[in-house]
Amino acid sequence: MCALFSLTLALLAMAPRPGSCAATDPLKEGPFPVGVTTTVLVDQRRTDHLTQKPRTLVTEIWYPATDAARTMPRSKFVDFIPGGAMPGLDAFTRKAWGKTTEELNRDYWMHSVRDAPVRPGRFPVIVFSHGNGGARHQNTFWCDYLASHGYIIVSADHTGNAGVTFLTEGPVPMAGPERANSATDRPRDMSFLLDEMVKWNRGGDPRFKGRLDLSRPCAAGMSFGSMTAVRVAATDKRFKSVIAMSGAYPANANVKVPTLWMIGSEDRTIGAMGNAVVRGHHEKHKGPSFLLEMKNGGHYSFTDMPKLIPNFGDGVGTGKRRDGGAEFQYTPMETTYRIVNSYSTAFLAVYARGDKQCLPFLHRNGWPEVLIWSARNGARE
Repeated sequence: MCALFSLTLALLAMAPRPGSCAATDPLKEGPFPVGVTTTVLVDQRRTDHLTQKPRTLVTEIWYPATDAARTMPRSKFVDFIPGGAMPGLDAFTRKAWGKTTEELNRDYWMHSVRDAPVRPGRFPVIVFSHGNGGARHQNTFWCDYLASHGYIIVSADHTGNAGVTFLTEGPVPMAGPERANSATDRPRDMSFLLDEMVKWNRGGDPRFKGRLDLSRPCAAGMSFGSMTAVRVAATDKRFKSVIAMSGAYPANANVKVPTLWMIGSEDRTIGAMGNAVVRGHHEKHKGPSFLLEMKNGGHYSFTDMPKLIPNFGDGVGTGKRRDGGAEFQYTPMETTYRIVNSYSTAFLAVYARGDKQCLPFLHRNGWPEVLIWSARNGARE
């Protein structure tokens, strides 16, 4: 009897606690150091409407790195600029973010290591789409965190709709009239990126040969990228889940694919109407659906903007209530990132990795003072 009692205690000690996952703790940074690399991928099948050349995508890839990366220097902001510092770059960064490249390198914290060795293993793939006028590296807080938990994140500048894309022939700034073309190009870009990862997994890039688990890719995005992720999941059935931040999606959506929606109650960009659309789609969704709503969040809560301009507004720093105009503080970056990262990690554990022991985490609101959380439609299966 004593032996049986001891065995029971040991098994209880080993069992995941309520709200935990079998192989990961969503609330903590993952066990792996993180690498990041820049590549340029060219879709020879498409002619870019703006450049009139083959569709070229400057692409960032985050991934789990070997333990050697723990002692290697961390990435700097300027590393995202192909070729590094160049004449006129300080003028560009001052205009965009009010800081020199030196100041950005100092203030813009990251955990990734540039071109660190890729860790052995097979890791699920996430393809991310940036916002209108955004950049492939606009969500490093999220990409670093997920890569530390064993995911590979692929994110490209949507040329013509990114703030600026640095191509070999020179910078291509955002072109407002290209928005309609970008709405068509963006889902195709995401499918093309997934095509390229299939090739890389077969040896197209020796560093990543056999490293990508392509059985259940996730389509993710923010704002215009959110709409893009939802649309590509409807047209490319290889994508098995969606994470959609700060964006309403069109009618042609895959209403069964597991989806994690994120909005800020005080969003000034998509506004109250845009938020209502997202809530409505969450309620109508026929597959597992989760809605994360930051009570004191805005459009840019779900980006790196707090690291760039701490009082930017619309989710960052100080704002005014949509109703009544009272001044208030948006939920601080540290809390927002912790919420977004942990729920993303648990969601991906279930729907990109198959670890259903993470479902309890997705059925509790750990921050009721700042968060509205809803889970529905078979999400307990």
